[in-house]
Amino acid sequence: MRRGTRSGCFCFVAVHSTARGPSLGGCRMWHYEDSRAAMRDALRLSRAMTYKSAVAGLPLGGGKGVIMLPAPQVDTRLRRAALRDFGDTVDQLGGAYITAEDVGTSAKDMEVIAQQTSYVTGLSRRRGGSGDPSPWTALGVDASIRASLERKLGSESPKGRTIVVTGLGHVGLALAKLLAKAGAKLVVADIDRSKRVFAEQLGARWVTPAKALTVPADVLAPCALGGVLDHESVPKLQVPVVAGAANNQLADDPIADLLAERGILWAPDFVANAGGIINISVELERGGYDPARARVKVNGIGDTMREIFELAHHDADTPFSAAVALASRRVAQAE
Repeated sequence: MRRGTRSGCFCFVAVHSTARGPSLGGCRMWHYEDSRAAMRDALRLSRAMTYKSAVAGLPLGGGKGVIMLPAPQVDTRLRRAALRDFGDTVDQLGGAYITAEDVGTSAKDMEVIAQQTSYVTGLSRRRGGSGDPSPWTALGVDASIRASLERKLGSESPKGRTIVVTGLGHVGLALAKLLAKAGAKLVVADIDRSKRVFAEQLGARWVTPAKALTVPADVLAPCALGGVLDHESVPKLQVPVVAGAANNQLADDPIADLLAERGILWAPDFVANAGGIINISVELERGGYDPARARVKVNGIGDTMREIFELAHHDADTPFSAAVALASRRVAQAE
């Protein structure tokens, strides 16, 4: 934890594990109520990144960065200063942590961070990087939805299925477009009402975020911030499948048992949303970034999800427990 000399913003980097390789995780730029909340977010997300990389079979550990903004909206000068301060924080760790974009940051922001450190990925394609990871994350979630539909409803095709996408940010919108193209009947929601225009473009039904959690459908795809699945929301769900891009969808780990008790198949978020980090990891491979190689690897998320569902069934356990156990075994083998 450092307080930036240029911006005065607190910068946090949490390194959860380097057993399998350097910790890789995005830089989240967000306004928090206090520094404790920002620190908790970094710590919780770093653990998820360890699991995400391990389950995906990547030679990487788990870490996460957080820039704590003083207000929800800041001017360009302060934003750039905070990014450079964060770059200094990353550089202090000497490669134990490699950063990338996340909520509130972009490939352009990574170029600012790169002014202060070389431990940064997700740069623009013109800079030799892989660019915006959002389409790749969406592609992996699409593969996870198909694997979940196959497991729960007998067919992987989204065609004719009613799918609720909550959160039309970069990933959520990209996912909605993939599902619309595949013939799904979409219901979409976002806290930003200006995004209703996307519903019209997609031929989707628009609802409020609160209503989205109670819509009868085949799949709920949470693609906004985490904690959406809790003791209050899960009893109200009217879907057989939950599979989305949001990190930390479970408010608490035991919520996985509550979902299972209700007969709802939950695709573990740190497996479903690994497409972005898988794509970025290709940058670190010998020979540099290759989008064709990245696409093959990201589509493999569907097979990984099928393996986890089978392990859970075999052990009479939840997909969450099966995924955590698989990740833990792989980390332990590397220690």
